[in-house]
Amino acid sequence: MVTNAPIPSKGGSLIGATTINWEDVYKGPNVMWRVPRNIKWGDNIVVREDETAVFYRDGKVLAYLDKPDRYALTSMNARLVGSLIKDLSGVRQEAEVYYLQRRIFDGKFGSPEPYVFRDPDFGLVQLRVFGQYRWTVGAPDNFINQFVGTFGAVTTPDVEARLRDQMVILVYNSLGKMKDQGMRVTDLAGQLSTIEQAILGFAPQHFDALGVKVNQISGLSINLPPDVQAAVDTRSKMGVLGVNYMQYQAGQAMTTAAANPSGAAGSLAGAGVGLGAGLGIGYGMAGQMQGAYGPGPGQPCPKCGTLVQPGVRFCPQCGNPMGQPPAAAQGPPCPKCGQPVPAGVKFCPNCGASTAPPPPRKCPKCNADVTGSGKFCPNCGAAMPT
Repeated sequence: MVTNAPIPSKGGSLIGATTINWEDVYKGPNVMWRVPRNIKWGDNIVVREDETAVFYRDGKVLAYLDKPDRYALTSMNARLVGSLIKDLSGVRQEAEVYYLQRRIFDGKFGSPEPYVFRDPDFGLVQLRVFGQYRWTVGAPDNFINQFVGTFGAVTTPDVEARLRDQMVILVYNSLGKMKDQGMRVTDLAGQLSTIEQAILGFAPQHFDALGVKVNQISGLSINLPPDVQAAVDTRSKMGVLGVNYMQYQAGQAMTTAAANPSGAAGSLAGAGVGLGAGLGIGYGMAGQMQGAYGPGPGQPCPKCGTLVQPGVRFCPQCGNPMGQPPAAAQGPPCPKCGQPVPAGVKFCPNCGASTAPPPPRKCPKCNADVTGSGKFCPNCGAAMPT
């Protein structure tokens, strides 16, 4: 914060001149200190290794000194002070002086409002972000012009509050750019280190104008809503187990049924749940047994596990393609679409056309029955009508 410490008077190059320096007792965690009075012609400014003295007047920075030394603001030291002597030797011979520390500062950030992330699987998801960062004063003139001149910051907490808001905006913009590159909600937990590096790479675009350099991003945490987090956890478990959603639910139902206490109501409920779970698992096991022991009365859908009759190309439950029917299910071609039709089936499962043979036609000349689609009567050779 800006500490109004007394200015020590230690003599200088001119009679009555004041030597000004930032005493260690007033530094502490503060990033800047404003000299309590305006600097005047003839004063001495002491700058140490970890400090920068910034001269500010009329809403802008006149100059700054970042090399350790004692600077006398007189014409005798014009070679070192440069244009500042010229500015102070005019009509107004005074200016404000701010000391800045050049050490590294630690800060924290967190989103006061959720960030809406549009995910292709989960839709609009509200995220909250938290983390830590390390920063230093990169450009003293920009820093004073922005925080003192534009924002009116007078304390270090004022500076930190502005930086915290800018960090949240930076994280949101970085997440938006990574989302455009294909990142999904399910990728966030495993990509936190990558996201931190991306944020650090985008930081100069946000902080250079403020005279601030962000050196490190760490401890990044992106929190999902509880229902979305539960769905992400379920999907991860399904991927590890290698099962679909119905199979996963069946396993969960069996676990719940096994945990129910014994009793009349508990037994009935457990039996019902166990029966449903058993049917679901049975569908899943049918596919494995069919591959081992030959074709059965049907095959499970590879997506939802529903038992599908032979010859059906699409699952009636979820619409998933079933692939080529097994060889045992193939039969004579459909008279309309040509797809194989299992024996005994009256309508084609592919196009719905009747599989019954058409009635025989009568020869217009000899009145004999003509089967099939022949163009001539096999009895008398007369042409058949089309």
